[in-house]
Amino acid sequence: MKENKIRNLLNEGRSTIATRLISTQSCFVEALGVSGNYDYVEFLGEYAPFDLYELQNFCIAAELHDMGTMIKADFQNRGFVAQKAIASGFQAVLFTDCHNASDVKEAIRLTMPDTPEDKGAFGFPNNRFIGFQSSMPQMDHADRVRNVVRAFMIEKASALDEIDEICQIPGVDMLQFGPSDYSMSRGWNKKDHVQDALKAERLMIMTALKYGVAVRCEIPSVEDAAYYMEMGVRNFCLGDQMNQLATIWAHDGKELRSLVK
Repeated sequence: MKENKIRNLLNEGRSTIATRLISTQSCFVEALGVSGNYDYVEFLGEYAPFDLYELQNFCIAAELHDMGTMIKADFQNRGFVAQKAIASGFQAVLFTDCHNASDVKEAIRLTMPDTPEDKGAFGFPNNRFIGFQSSMPQMDHADRVRNVVRAFMIEKASALDEIDEICQIPGVDMLQFGPSDYSMSRGWNKKDHVQDALKAERLMIMTALKYGVAVRCEIPSVEDAAYYMEMGVRNFCLGDQMNQLATIWAHDGKELRSLVK
């Protein structure tokens, strides 16, 4: 896919819909694509085992169905994973666990092109992103790298404290709140501080929108979208492969177990 679908939708001011897969198997990506309902698919690289070959196959399957791709990367090896994913064809990276504006700036530097004007760390890798050969002009490659969507989880108390500064960093395209890690960073169990987490999430959302930064919200059901849409959110990630399977297995299995003695 020569165009970055996620970037184009954001530039056009349109809404986006995604869902999350914990598996890189192309059959799941294609089954999702066949539905025709999703703009892009997120691979939960932070949670799942994977190898580098699978990143290429994941992107190929998505592109066959005109879907964009996002990878959620670990904090510690974010530069390596993000660069390999982008070189494989991923159009967006969701960075996790940034504690402050400095962490955000470094993630952007690691994934911006290594040119005099960008001062990034991403060179010219001979991978899928350039067609496995040096036929793409270097500055065309640099443009494609610039167009990668850089999204950030705001899930640390210290990051929320610097939310105004983070929203003004060039290269921050999208923000998403993470209630579980946020609660942990506060020394809380999330279930005991639901309203506190919602208050923090609202602060992040309203601040991001004030600065013109896109906000993405993960929702477990369609009905949950209305709450966020009232605040102006237009980018959603609906459901989670593992959670949905676990829910079905728990509910339907219990129902059948009650019938089959």
